[in-house]
Amino acid sequence: MGTGMATNLLKAGFPLTIYNRTASKAEAFLGDGARVATTPADAAKGVSIIITMLADDQASRQTWLGSNGALAAAAPGTILIECSTLSPTWIAELAATATSHQLHLLDAPVTGSRMQAHAGQLSFLVGGSESALTQATPVLQSMSKEIVHLGPTGSGATMKLINNFLCGVQVASLAEGIAWIERTGLDREKALDILKAGAPGSPLLGAISTRMIAHDYAVNFHLKLMAKDLHYAHAEAATTGIDLTTASNAEALFQVAVAKGFAEQDMSSVVEPLRALPRK
Repeated sequence: MGTGMATNLLKAGFPLTIYNRTASKAEAFLGDGARVATTPADAAKGVSIIITMLADDQASRQTWLGSNGALAAAAPGTILIECSTLSPTWIAELAATATSHQLHLLDAPVTGSRMQAHAGQLSFLVGGSESALTQATPVLQSMSKEIVHLGPTGSGATMKLINNFLCGVQVASLAEGIAWIERTGLDREKALDILKAGAPGSPLLGAISTRMIAHDYAVNFHLKLMAKDLHYAHAEAATTGIDLTTASNAEALFQVAVAKGFAEQDMSSVVEPLRALPRK
C-alpha cells in the first residue's frame, strides 16, 4: 500500500522523504527524486507532514515513539497522518503524545487494495481536527478518490475496524460456504452464480470467490492482517459493551489458516484449511 501511495505523492510533485524498515523498498524510489531516510527520526526532520502506513499497533508505536522515532524529531505544528489499520486505544495514546509535542494527529486509515493504492483511488477515513485536515487535503487528494471526515481523533480508526470486521466475517463465511458446496455434488459455478446474484451477493463476495475457486492467493490483502483486524475489532467493540461473537469465530478460522502457513498469502486462502478437513 505504501509503495502506491509514495508513487502518487511523487507524481503530484510533492518533495518526499521515505523510510522503510526494509531499506531496498525505499531505495527503489531514489531514481524518482525521493530522499531515503535511515530512521523514522531522520525522515521526520524538516517536513510539514508525516505519513505512516504500517502493519499493526506495535509497528506504529515503534515508528513513532521507539528509538529514533519520528514523533520526537517532528517540529511543532507538523501534521501526523497515521494511515494504518490500528486500535482506537493506541490512536488515543498517540494523539495525546502528539498534542504534548504541539503536533496534530489525523488518524486516516484507507479502504482499497494495492491496486487502488497504485491508481490513486484510495478512500481515506479521517478522524481529527478540521483545520489539520484542511492543511493535509492536497496531499491526501493525490492518493485518493475520496476523503471522508468522520469526526474527532479515533473516528477513522473505529470506522476502519467496523469495515474490516464486516469484511472478515463475510470472507470467513464464504470460505465455509464454498467448502460446503464443494462437498455436496452441487455444480459449483451455478451455486456461486446464484449467491452472487442473490441477497448474499456483494462486490467482496464476487472478488473473493473468484480467487478461492482459482486458488489464486497473490496478495491483495494479507491474511495475517485480517486476523489482526478482527482481533482489534473484537477488543474495541467490547469497550462499548458489544461482544462481536462473529468476529471471534472468524478470527479463529483465520488463525487456523495462519498456523497452516497462509499468513503471507491473500486472505482468500482462508478456504484452504477447510478444504483439507477430513470428511466424517
